[in-house]
Amino acid sequence: MRESATLVSKTLTEVAKVLKAGMTTLEIDKLCAEFVRSHNAIPSFLNYRGYPFNICASVNDVVVHGFPDNKPLKEGDVVSIDMGVILNGWHGDHAYTFLIGETSDEVLQLVRVTKESLYKGIEKAIVGNRVGDISYAIQEYTEKKHDYGVVRELVGHGLGRSLHEEPQVPN
Repeated sequence: MRESATLVSKTLTEVAKVLKAGMTTLEIDKLCAEFVRSHNAIPSFLNYRGYPFNICASVNDVVVHGFPDNKPLKEGDVVSIDMGVILNGWHGDHAYTFLIGETSDEVLQLVRVTKESLYKGIEKAIVGNRVGDISYAIQEYTEKKHDYGVVRELVGHGLGRSLHEEPQVPN
């Protein structure tokens, strides 16, 4: 799984090198597929329950699981690329949020708090704690300290030989 997750990170690093205004998320989808396959891996999302793309690409107010398309990205866009790979029978899966060029202080604050909340959750992922401790840390940090909400309809998840495994981790 470590090798699979590392390949996801390397792929997202390749995206970071070329991502710019004017690109489309379909171009990013193609780049990711080619990079993953060049490393003897398979994109996890392609054909998963009929999904027709290699990545999920969520732009601006699309919360998660957006479909790549031919609309050019523009300066100030917030783009989250979620992707997974299968390497040696194991899944890796994570997302990264990119900012295209300059953006508002409000957007920078949201992205900063969101990333910080991830680390607040990770701090609670220790032996003896419960999944609820992770979720509580995230929710407490975003809602009480920064007046943001969390998406209650979606969860993080475990992975392994399957793309979605237990445990489910609420935000």
